[in-house]
Amino acid sequence: MKKFVKRIATLALTVAGVMTFATTTASADSSSNASDADFSSIYKVAKSKLGASYVYGAVGPNVFDCSGFTSYVYKKGAKITLPRTAQAQYNSLKHVSYKHIKKGDLVFFGGSKYSISHVGMYIGKGKMIDAQNRGVVREAVHAPWWHAVGYARVSASIAD
Repeated sequence: MKKFVKRIATLALTVAGVMTFATTTASADSSSNASDADFSSIYKVAKSKLGASYVYGAVGPNVFDCSGFTSYVYKKGAKITLPRTAQAQYNSLKHVSYKHIKKGDLVFFGGSKYSISHVGMYIGKGKMIDAQNRGVVREAVHAPWWHAVGYARVSASIAD
């Protein structure tokens, strides 16, 4: 009986997740990421942290690592909670191609999509804001020291 109840509960959660996804997808247009107003708010938070120091594992408000920075920016700017690590963020988000990247999308770097070691937030015109050993900076997405392996759209459907 316990096994049956557990399966029913799992099925109910799965159906609820699919229904939430379908509702979000059905009501969203092609810019299902943060709206322009949300991007403005997110960007304002990100810009305010330019120059903040980098410390591995730091989540703010004045010291960050890369995924701590993206998590902080989305939480403060759009009330969206992202997973803690760059790999977990990549794994949980809807992937897009560089050709379709929009302001506010996340850019992931590493050896492959299975070994992501860095994340930044795309701000347009081939640039991103990220937290790295020089602190929180604006820089080119395709800088020679980074190997971009994927891009993802942050959706309000993951908000808490």
